Order: sequence, then C-alpha cells, then structure tokens
Amino acid sequence: MVFLALVAAYLLGSLPFGYIMTKMLHKTDIRNYGSGNIGATNVLRVYGWRSALPVFILDLAKGLVAVILARAVSDVPAIFLAAGFLAMFGHSFPVYLKFRGGKAVATSIGVLLALSGWVTLIVVACFLIIVSLSRYVSLGSIISMLILPLVFWVLGFGLSYILFGLAAALLVIIRHHENIGRLLKGTESKLGRKG
Repeated sequence: MVFLALVAAYLLGSLPFGYIMTKMLHKTDIRNYGSGNIGATNVLRVYGWRSALPVFILDLAKGLVAVILARAVSDVPAIFLAAGFLAMFGHSFPVYLKFRGGKAVATSIGVLLALSGWVTLIVVACFLIIVSLSRYVSLGSIISMLILPLVFWVLGFGLSYILFGLAAALLVIIRHHENIGRLLKGTESKLGRKG
C-alpha cells in the first residue's frame, strides 16, 4: 500500500492542469506562450486570473491530496514527506508531458498545507512580502522555499522534515535556474507585465 501511495503521489503530481485547463478554455497549448511553463504564473500572464486561479487551486490540491493519501496508509513521516516530494517532482517532470512540467510552487503549498498550517503561513507570508516589494514571482518563490528547512528547524520539526525542506527547496531552485539567470541580468518579467 505504501508503494502504491508513492506511485499515486507522482502520477497525481504529474497531472498537468495548466496544460489541461488552457486546452479546454482557450484551445491552445500554454507551452507555446509566455515562458512556455504549464504553471499558474504563466497562465496568469497569458490569460489572466480567471484562467490562472483554477490552475493554481488544482496544482495546490495535487500536493495536498498526495500527502493525505500517504498519511492514510502510513504514519511514518518519511513516507508522507516522500509522497509530498514526489507530487512536486511529478509536477516538475510529468510523465504525461514527456517530463516537461512546471516549477512546483503551487504544489509545494498544497504539500505544506497537509503538513503544517504554521509552516504554510510563514512560507506564504514570505512569498507575498517579497513579491509585493519586488514584483518578481520567481524571486518570491525561490526565497520562500529557501527558508523552508529553516522554518521546520526553528519550529522544532524532526530531521525528516528538515531534509524534505532542503529537497523541496533544491527542486524549486533547479526549476527556476532560467529565472535566476534573468534576475541576475535584470531581464526577468515582473508581475503584471506580459511575457
């Protein structure tokens, strides 16, 4: 059952809701527009919040449900933390789209919601503050995930949570490598600007 829950977490995370929703609503492939990403941020830039909001909610739900399912079959933190990471990994490298996926930020929020309300609140608050000040969604995503393992440590979570935080942060940073390059060059798109 544990193995099936972990496989289900990856397959659930792989569901490309940004791709599915834009195909349904706009009859287009979101990968051909904006940054080419299937995540909610690119959908927001290309089609606006009415299309982006359901994508964000569904991507978040993937992470939430993956952890809940794993917790139903095991109370070992390493198992349901692995399920959360696999959901994020599935979003980033979805089997359904030849492993070309998103950046796992919304999915990571869903995972955190299933793990701890306080951790979620701190990480999301950090994200919102950075984005409101800089207008860079990518910068907010990177920094809020970088503090994740530190938040787990400060709040007294065990080693498995801290290691999960490190792995999740590493995944998000790797997926944002192009954004980091653009941030350093000053060419990264700001929130509210097309492209």
